[in-house]
Amino acid sequence: MKYYLIAGEASGDLHASNLMKSIKRNDAEASFRGFGGERMQTEGLQLVKHYKELAFIGFWEVLKHLRTILRNIKLCKQDILDFQPDTVILVDYPGFNLRIASFLKEQGIKVIYYISPQVWAWHASRVKKIQKVVDRMLVILPFEKDFYAQYGMDVDFVGHPLLDAMEQFPFNKNMHKDYRLDERPLIALLPGSRTGEIQSMLPVFVSLSNQFPQYQFAVAGLSQHGESFYREITGDSTVKIVIDETYSLLNIAYAAIVTSGTATLETALLDVPQVVAYKGGWLNYLIGSYVVNVDYISLVNIVMDEPVLQELIQEELDEGNLKLAFEKLLKEGNRDRFKEKYAELRKKLGGTGASVRAAEIIQQEVQRNENNV
Repeated sequence: MKYYLIAGEASGDLHASNLMKSIKRNDAEASFRGFGGERMQTEGLQLVKHYKELAFIGFWEVLKHLRTILRNIKLCKQDILDFQPDTVILVDYPGFNLRIASFLKEQGIKVIYYISPQVWAWHASRVKKIQKVVDRMLVILPFEKDFYAQYGMDVDFVGHPLLDAMEQFPFNKNMHKDYRLDERPLIALLPGSRTGEIQSMLPVFVSLSNQFPQYQFAVAGLSQHGESFYREITGDSTVKIVIDETYSLLNIAYAAIVTSGTATLETALLDVPQVVAYKGGWLNYLIGSYVVNVDYISLVNIVMDEPVLQELIQEELDEGNLKLAFEKLLKEGNRDRFKEKYAELRKKLGGTGASVRAAEIIQQEVQRNENNV
């Protein structure tokens, strides 16, 4: 079978690569082409466009690069027609993928969506469009099945692929040696991936290092920014910079300060107590707060439907509030509470095997389509 995949972010590249691995177990002749990254290439993807060329986030950034985005959409449409896949698998990335799904519906090409857009938080109105243009929706959060059911749409809950990714991940066992870490408990600082947000939040995160000398601190950085970018912010503090080894850093962390997003879930699945923080550009935040439909910003709290993690949002995030939240995080007995809640979280997320379950559904759907032709 021929599969065309579109993943527009690093997380999509990770989860799509594991999906491809599972598909190949039952389809030795599987052929893959599409948009993605290195992990998907490793599994055999003929890469048309790297996700790093697609990553435009935020209202102004999208507007500024609108021509590039439209060119990429045009390229993608034509490439799919040239490849003539048995199915197209869309992985999250809704702004781009829903446009492609509409086009595919017109062309009579089967569309399977793996990892639903977060329409439950931002754009419930998009459900009607999804109903029209998506043949099969595979969701990874437990409450999403009930959400879609409210709109008369039957979707498949396959579990969260992060559980598989964590179980298989090759952690760096030499972190202390590689980054000259000492024996003090380590606090991981995860300031996110967007330049503006890092510049807003990291200085506040770093302020903890001067107030808690009994701990050592390290920033989970990304190579797309470079070590010098982070060092300009951390200044002459003793905070270490760790590039592109977030999971390995969390694997040895005693606690963490984490920007909202998937990182909160990743931190929880590695059993690390955390405080969640977010401070972004005022316009993006204003737009977001106007349309958002959830009570929390961290996926852990959203899935658990309770404030398991303390969240410091926008003006709440300052040195004083973060210090108080950090002290509360480290109180005796808190670690046991986090461990219990994280265990509940894993159960709610469906356990391991999401990629295998998703691959089975996709292949059944494609086979059904072949039989009907």
